Amino acid sequence: MKIYADRFPKAARQVLTDLLVIAWVYLSIRFSMWLHDLIQKLAVPGQKLEGAGTDLARNFSETSDKIGRTPLVGDDLTGPFDRAADAARSLAEAGHNQQEQVADLALTLALLALVFPLALVLLGWLPLRLRWIRRANAATSLRNAPAGRDLLALRALTNQPLRRLTKIDPDVAEAWRRGDESTVDALAALELRRLGLRVGR
Repeated sequence: MKIYADRFPKAARQVLTDLLVIAWVYLSIRFSMWLHDLIQKLAVPGQKLEGAGTDLARNFSETSDKIGRTPLVGDDLTGPFDRAADAARSLAEAGHNQQEQVADLALTLALLALVFPLALVLLGWLPLRLRWIRRANAATSLRNAPAGRDLLALRALTNQPLRRLTKIDPDVAEAWRRGDESTVDALAALELRRLGLRVGR
């Protein structure tokens, strides 16, 4: 399978473009990861809130347990501490929820930041690259086939600008219909050069 052109200018452009696309994808992924990490920093207050709430709830629960063991009045005195422990647990839960929301936001924005650059690659560069590979491989097969040069010449007649065709012969279509060898070879060479392929077999 032919991935790159044979001729220098076309091959150099293809290699350079492929390297730029690889760099573009790499930098897009790195930017997306950086954005994700940056937004994740917003979860720090939630982490502190959850930690503080958990510690408070544990302390109030332990205090309530100790007071509850006091004879006669223990059960009556534990109520405020139990309510304070519940409030602290609510605080910890709010901190946990804030972290989850930040994590969801970070993931969503990171994916959105990645969609546009990857769409450019998948919808712009990749189809063009695959089309060239398909055409170059077809042209290479035709170049080596017995009647391939005639088909390449026909393709040149349909694809090449008129000014290039008339340089070969003022009545190039008629010369091709006659089967003029030099015209057919010149037209086939024109089409192969357009794709950046070698003219010889």
